[in-house]
Amino acid sequence: MSRIIKPASPMLSRRGLIASTAALAAASALPSPAWAKGGSMREAKKGFGTYSGESIDLAIGHARYSTGGRSGHAIAVDGMIPGPLIKLREGQNVRLNVTNHLDEDSSIHWHGLLLPFQFDGVPGVSFPGIKPGETFTYEFPVRQAGTYWWHSHSGLQEQMGHYGPLVIEAADGSDARFDRDYIVLLSEFSPIHPHEIMRKLKVGEHYFNNQMMTATDGAMSGEERRMWGAMRMNPRDIADVSAPAYTYLVNGHGPADDLEYLFNPGEKVRLRIINGSAMTFFNMRIPGVPMTVIQADGQDVEDVEVDELQIGVAETYDVVVTPPAGSHALVAESMDRSGMGIASLTSQAGQRAVAPPLREIPTLTMVDMGMGAMDHGSGDGGMDHGSGGMDHPMRDKSLVPPDVKVGPGVDMIAPMPMDRMDFPGLGLDTVDHRVLRYTNLKSKKANPHRMPERTMQIHLTGNMERYMWSFDGKKFTAVTDDPIRFAYDERVRVKLVNDTMMAHPIHLHGHFFELVNGGEHNMHQPRKHTVIVQPGSSATFDLTADEPGDWAFHCHLLYHMHAGMMQVVTVRPFPEVT
Repeated sequence: MSRIIKPASPMLSRRGLIASTAALAAASALPSPAWAKGGSMREAKKGFGTYSGESIDLAIGHARYSTGGRSGHAIAVDGMIPGPLIKLREGQNVRLNVTNHLDEDSSIHWHGLLLPFQFDGVPGVSFPGIKPGETFTYEFPVRQAGTYWWHSHSGLQEQMGHYGPLVIEAADGSDARFDRDYIVLLSEFSPIHPHEIMRKLKVGEHYFNNQMMTATDGAMSGEERRMWGAMRMNPRDIADVSAPAYTYLVNGHGPADDLEYLFNPGEKVRLRIINGSAMTFFNMRIPGVPMTVIQADGQDVEDVEVDELQIGVAETYDVVVTPPAGSHALVAESMDRSGMGIASLTSQAGQRAVAPPLREIPTLTMVDMGMGAMDHGSGDGGMDHGSGGMDHPMRDKSLVPPDVKVGPGVDMIAPMPMDRMDFPGLGLDTVDHRVLRYTNLKSKKANPHRMPERTMQIHLTGNMERYMWSFDGKKFTAVTDDPIRFAYDERVRVKLVNDTMMAHPIHLHGHFFELVNGGEHNMHQPRKHTVIVQPGSSATFDLTADEPGDWAFHCHLLYHMHAGMMQVVTVRPFPEVT
């Protein structure tokens, strides 16, 4: 970034002239990345090829990307956005040779995979990163099956196209029971450089929100509007970055690209839905075609038939559909309903499905402010909001435990957070069709019966106006010397308390945890690597810390993680090798 230096006096002295000239020469000598110098860059191929085998080479490089009238600088792997589908088989070994052709460090993290921590791919946590011009080899046995993905864990590269799908076929051949098997990788593209997006969010959190409530918009009463205003809260604060900046993509294709998934009537079609976006929760549906959920985060679950599901950033769901003849819209509507990714599931090539209109933007409630248990049916959360008596318990910072650092980075506390495992997702609690809830998920195989040996509580904290995000009030830069510690093989119940008004998809590397979504002794708790913690609410999981090493633990909203909502989980000691 250039800096303008103004002289103290309009009359520039000789000494000042020399100094300014030297500064200008120094500034002009600063290296700038090759892509910023202009010239031609290769246009990225939309979509991906399929790579498989025991040795796979990948190359990271600059590219341009264009769709629907938007175009800009991107980062591609082997010239593709998304990068290639890595298709492996449970039980094999794999060597992945990743060469970095960028002029900055890069990396690849294998999202959801169980592997030795030094190959997890998080610079500063599990390895040093891949320097420009270097090749790093990841090598590990493939211990699982299911749908996963991979992405950069360096800076904000993921936002620029550095991600791709990963599928591991089950060793028992069970994947062959479907007639077709498709990837549905959801993401976004922005022509705005991600660091500029970050700057704009720091300047004004609502910069990309064109759907703010007006004086006459929505069903909220005047009294409620005054109450929200007095609390300095925005009931439409749903997505930090949305359609004004984003084109929503399906397998790298924008809505204008007319992506098709072909089928023959009567076929069973498996859709491996991956939310590989940087910042967007999607509401996924195929109007008129029921979806049977068979996997969550790559793990088998009992069949659940639904008409819609909300998929948080970094989650995956596998669904099976048997569509009738015709062309059906495959709709990925952003949670704030500012835009959608769209494709056609069609029995006739070239027959484009008609996309449904965007639905009305939802509005946050007092439950999203952490006052769910205070709501006695009055619609206002039971708050005293009479004349001069406004009470703001969400500002009462005495409600958090002493290990939460309460400072400028914490502007809200959820006074009475509820467990909302049964909540289908913002805006989907009022629709008249079936929507997936975490309480619907039941692991297909019984988990080992083992009760937690201790409990732990972690607060998700932030100051939304200043765009500051953290765990327990501490940014990542302040916690690297004080990680979350687990003893190897101990069983811990972890409760996440969301003290903010935004939903956070929280991801733990290198492990699966079990969602506590049913009875106390539920041996079929679903195993996941990412959990959505609803606004002002809590979510609980049981973790058996059986993967030794250092692992990242973070919000998977890219700009939240970049701002500090990240920690390191350390599992020690390493078991003795026999």
